[in-house]
Amino acid sequence: MTTCLVLGATGFIGGQIVRSAMARGWQVRALRRDPISVGAIGDLRPDWITGNLDDQASLIAAMRGCDVVFHSAAAYPHAAKKIDQHVQAALAQMRTVLSAAHEAKIDRLIYTSSFTTIGPASDPNRLADERDCYQPGSSGDAYYEAKWAMEVEALNSEVPVVALCPSAVFGPGDVHLSVSEIVVETAKGHMPVYFDATFGAIDVRDVADAHVAAVERGRIGERYLLSAHNITLLDGLTLVARAASVRPPRIKIGSRLLKAIIAIGQYLPGGTIGHLRTMRFWQPLNNAKAVNELGLATRPMADTILDALAWFKTQGYL
Repeated sequence: MTTCLVLGATGFIGGQIVRSAMARGWQVRALRRDPISVGAIGDLRPDWITGNLDDQASLIAAMRGCDVVFHSAAAYPHAAKKIDQHVQAALAQMRTVLSAAHEAKIDRLIYTSSFTTIGPASDPNRLADERDCYQPGSSGDAYYEAKWAMEVEALNSEVPVVALCPSAVFGPGDVHLSVSEIVVETAKGHMPVYFDATFGAIDVRDVADAHVAAVERGRIGERYLLSAHNITLLDGLTLVARAASVRPPRIKIGSRLLKAIIAIGQYLPGGTIGHLRTMRFWQPLNNAKAVNELGLATRPMADTILDALAWFKTQGYL
């Protein structure tokens, strides 16, 4: 029987990895900082372990005896200020995890990276994929910089690592609304505006299944782009609105106004307005490598939205 440890088990993707691995009959250890937190998997009974990504001793103890570690708890900074500090903190944490995995002699570490490490397609005649790399320093955003630095650190370490790069992830179980706030607000009828943008999207359950598949099928030192649908922002928001029986967005924000909003946002508390600042990096994506090598299977976006809304209703978000 495969024994695995999930770092970030109380989070969105990590919780679904726990669910996917347990469905396969694996022995699952789930790391959490808060000894009473269960995230979105309170109905499951993994072997809960209290630990901290900054505490190497606790990580080694949790990893010993495991065949594989899923690292889906990496740093999530999203600021335009003190970027270097955020990157160095993220790297320090990643190095602690990698050092613990090396000490515990883990067979394989599956690292949840991000689509933000995928750069623009080098050939205008194809969609962006794993061959295209983010250019450090081009975004002015701590998340993009940290994700790139951590992925490079992981793939160049002594630990056998497979990196998975999910696109925008949606579905049930987003306890902290890490990416689903726009879905909830749209379902409430609070999203009357939209702007031109196209991006890749995927169901969190398909992401989790791909992580489990990467244990046996992923190639060490490789990264795999996990995406399913290239959709416009308007189409995505309309899909949510119709599923929630509310009016879809109808007011288009032009590029000039959007730039002004982003510029003003730089002077708001915290110096950030979230993902709008980096929307110029949004792009359609090619998932062929993950489909061919990991057997990535994806479900219709309409099903993802319906299941997500049903889950948000049961949790009192809607």
